[in-house]
Parts: sequence; structure tokens; C-alpha cells
Amino acid sequence: MSLTHLSFYSAFTMSSLGLAFHRTHLISALLCLESMMLSMFIALSMWPIENQATSFTLIPMLMLAFSACEAGTGLAMLVASTRTHGSDHLQNFNLLQC
Repeated sequence: MSLTHLSFYSAFTMSSLGLAFHRTHLISALLCLESMMLSMFIALSMWPIENQATSFTLIPMLMLAFSACEAGTGLAMLVASTRTHGSDHLQNFNLLQC
């Protein structure tokens, strides 16, 4: 395993551990999701270069578009929850209540 692969894997693992263990604020969960998407984007961008395959060069751009949609949806949820509940603490949310 090369040093670049190790850095991509460790960045993804650290961000997923941050998402699993630091669930106090919604903004920290969104930042962990964005760092996961960033590490996946960089890994998918380097993959066609390593394999010298030009047919997979569109996949990182497609994933980047989905990441932008995910970030916009997450920020909209953050604004809506802050307006209705007064803070972005995840302990204040009740998923069973409409």
C-alpha cells in the first residue's frame, strides 16, 4: 500500500469515526460527512491516473455534484432545525415526533 492510499484510507476512517463518536452538533456531523466526501473525491480522482483508464474520469465530477447537493440539503436542514428548535444540538431532535 502506498503512502497516498494510506492517507486516503486514514482520512476516510478518521472522518467516519468522527461522525460516529462526536454527535453533539449537527454542524460537526455535516463537516464529517463533507470530509468523507472529499477523501472519496480525491481517491476517485487519483484512481484513473494510476490505472491509466480514461473512461473513469467522469465519475469524480458526478460524485462532486452529489456532494454539493448533499451539502446544500444539510445546510438547509441545519437552518430549519435552528429556526424551529433554537440550536443545532442533536439531543434536542425527536425523530418519532412530526
